Amino acid sequence: MSELIVVRHGETRWSLSGQHTGTTDIPLTAHGEQQARHLLDDLGERAFAAVLVSPRRRARRTAELAGIEQLEVLEDLTEWDYGELEGRTTAQYLAERDAAGLGPWELFTDGAPGGEDAAAVGARVDRVLVRVRAELERGDVLVVGHSHTSRVLVARWLGLGPEHGAGFLIDAAHRGVLTYKRGLPVVKHWNVPPTP
Repeated sequence: MSELIVVRHGETRWSLSGQHTGTTDIPLTAHGEQQARHLLDDLGERAFAAVLVSPRRRARRTAELAGIEQLEVLEDLTEWDYGELEGRTTAQYLAERDAAGLGPWELFTDGAPGGEDAAAVGARVDRVLVRVRAELERGDVLVVGHSHTSRVLVARWLGLGPEHGAGFLIDAAHRGVLTYKRGLPVVKHWNVPPTP
């Protein structure tokens, strides 16, 4: 059975600090580059039917360093548009809301102020999954993207609403494996670290 390998890009300065990184196109750190070089080491020799990558350079560079030579850039794989949260941490935003007397907030249920909500990201991911399912008929597929978009992707793979992506953490340079079991979409592995 063919597998969908979902990879989050290697470490960046902002993934390390917890800053929301959607539209800002920042590079990998030296450690992130090292992570990327070993990201696929323990998957064995695979000839992917398709490699689909976010246009952000942190994702493209991760794929290149992992040894991928042929890839297709898909705009729909970009990270969540964080709007007013871009470059800020969740803790900073929550402190501001608290100081203003506003209630609790959660990205997956409330969306990003001035940016996307989970439904918008889910619509993008659904388009990606149409393509992925077609390619899986020919062999394994690799997707290289980002944290929150990948979390929505796994939720939609399972037929869950995009807001359920909140339950699927994925760290920098980690991966997941999605496949089918008796015709049903399943998670085989999730948040697997690169080989040290």
